[in-house]
Amino acid sequence: MLFIVSTPIGNLEDITFRAVNTLQSVDLIAAEDTRHTRKLTRHYQIRTPLTSYFEHNKIQKAAYLIRLMTEGKKVALVTDAGTPGISDPGYRLVKLAYDNGIPVTVVPGPCALIAALSLSGLPSHEFIFQGFLPVKSAARRKKLELLKNETRTVIFYESPHRIVKVLEDLIAVLNDPPVVCAREITKKFEEVLRGTASDILETFKKKKPKGEFVLLVSFLKK
Repeated sequence: MLFIVSTPIGNLEDITFRAVNTLQSVDLIAAEDTRHTRKLTRHYQIRTPLTSYFEHNKIQKAAYLIRLMTEGKKVALVTDAGTPGISDPGYRLVKLAYDNGIPVTVVPGPCALIAALSLSGLPSHEFIFQGFLPVKSAARRKKLELLKNETRTVIFYESPHRIVKVLEDLIAVLNDPPVVCAREITKKFEEVLRGTASDILETFKKKKPKGEFVLLVSFLKK
């Protein structure tokens, strides 16, 4: 069986009893970064072996994991933080499991985009998740152009290295929309910035952005 197990997005206490029990009982944990996941397993005294499963080894490692499960082994899939399959290659392993007749179950828990949405104060009855925007500005602006007529709250993941450029593109393409910038959710330096894109941009001009960001854009008509 394949267990899709959600893990904390920051605070190690944000894990369910079922998740800990599952990670202790499976034969193998497939982790995006074994060094990162080992911090969690050590904290909860989980002694299950770890193996890496990430973007650059997904084809070879998926075949190995599928073979183990067809032989009767139980594998838990985890990501560095939050729910597997969200902006990571986890969904490919899930599909392969189904294709090979392997039972799949989920152990739900933290998810950064949902945590940020509940923190944001933006309309949450309808929203879309767009993952990471393109790295290059031209491609990023083209992507944002497609959202001009959007009416739902739009959620992105972004790195501290690109957040300023993304805000500049939001101002240029979407006419300085209301945004919420949530960083380091559940961690010691958790921060939620609200205002227009230009308001947030001014903040980051005074203070270098750090941490991992969830960016939410509101298209609620004024």
